[in-house]
Amino acid sequence: MASLTIRKLDDALKAYLRLRSAKNGRSVEEEVRVILRELADAGTEPTEALGAGSLAVTAPAPRAASAAGGPKVTLIIGGGIAAYKALDLIRRLKERHIQVRCVLTKAAQQFVTPLAASALSHERVYTDLFDAESEFDAGHIRLARDCDLIVVAPATADLMAKMAQGHADDLATATLLAANRPILLAPAMNPLMWNNPATGRNVLQLRRDGVHTVGPNAGEMAEAGEAGVGRMAEPTEIAAAADRMLRPPQPRPLAGKRVLITAGPTHEAIDPVRYIANRSSGKQGFAIAAAARAAGAEVVLVTGPVELDDPQGIAVMRVESARDMLHRVEAALPVDVAIFAAAVADWRVASEGSQKLKKTAAGMPPLQLVENPDILATISKLKEKRPPLVIGFAAETEHLIENAKAKFARKGCDWIVANDVSPATGVMGGDRNTVHLLSREGKDVTVDSWPVMTKEEVATALVSRIARQVGTGS
Repeated sequence: MASLTIRKLDDALKAYLRLRSAKNGRSVEEEVRVILRELADAGTEPTEALGAGSLAVTAPAPRAASAAGGPKVTLIIGGGIAAYKALDLIRRLKERHIQVRCVLTKAAQQFVTPLAASALSHERVYTDLFDAESEFDAGHIRLARDCDLIVVAPATADLMAKMAQGHADDLATATLLAANRPILLAPAMNPLMWNNPATGRNVLQLRRDGVHTVGPNAGEMAEAGEAGVGRMAEPTEIAAAADRMLRPPQPRPLAGKRVLITAGPTHEAIDPVRYIANRSSGKQGFAIAAAARAAGAEVVLVTGPVELDDPQGIAVMRVESARDMLHRVEAALPVDVAIFAAAVADWRVASEGSQKLKKTAAGMPPLQLVENPDILATISKLKEKRPPLVIGFAAETEHLIENAKAKFARKGCDWIVANDVSPATGVMGGDRNTVHLLSREGKDVTVDSWPVMTKEEVATALVSRIARQVGTGS
């Protein structure tokens, strides 16, 4: 839910809210939410209970759904030329499903506006220690405590000096002094300022106090002819550092394991211009690769033509045809787990045209189709180098479980992940999936049906299941 702005409260009601929130261990903002929920549950209009005109509640645009419920960051933007990068930092944090609430110093507002920060964060932006709308319940305390991490970017020499000396003469420094949450600084200043002994003493003191830093980097400065150490770390670097602090490294159950994954469609050439293909986007296979890498595995990703960036830390092999894909898969063996998520074309033309095929008076030229190699069955039935766990995908448009079981019986793999890819589902090319995991218990086939999830969530759940089967890492 978006932040609440409370206006037009008389002193008695302010006192009541302060006492009630203190008694319940909540901020005044959260206490108002509780009151409104209680009134809604009781069927009472808020204006009836509190007096018409005594309470006005306004909310800015709601948070992006992807950030809802994620970690919270209070971002303090200092007054330096690098402040413009803080706007991109907001975007980078939200991409990682991190909620952002901004504090702008007076100097920062010379470089970026509260409106711009608010538009990107979808939250109210705070600028004034003596804001009557927020400080009646010690707003700077809420900003310091109602978060999981405080990020200062750019952290100017002046702001770090004030932090080191314990100053609290504006909203930013008061928030920092009142903080009992981790603090991450992204210093940014002229190289001479960074190398000044006074700055060195302040940075050393802050680090002794447990404050974390990222950067500064070396490079050219805004001033003509100036270069050296002092550039603020890039927004992606700061977001990654914040993410590591918010989400400590997880166990790596697939450490020491090698995982092969196929993804995307294949393109089977008809002539130099045309080809046979399908609508696979590769998103599910790429998500599985990223989840396996996060679980500690060495990952090899063999992908058909897709419009996706290569995941970091993963060996990616790009191919066109089913025969190319099979060749790359065989070359990647041996592996501990092979996951065949690619939507491989079942057929190709028997003879690829060397020139573009033309329409003639006799009509369309005939296309004779031949069957492509069955990659899943080939690897599943290997006598040597067969992976201990082979997982196939069954993309069906009708009779999902029945067809998946038939494929399971034919292919010889260990598990089958079945999903409905009929047009109404939006799975092909979309971001969500509904899958059913087929496995064997003795001679019986068990079907584990999963709820609708994002493809990333499907990937995480599948990798977790794989780790329980084969993982021995820590």
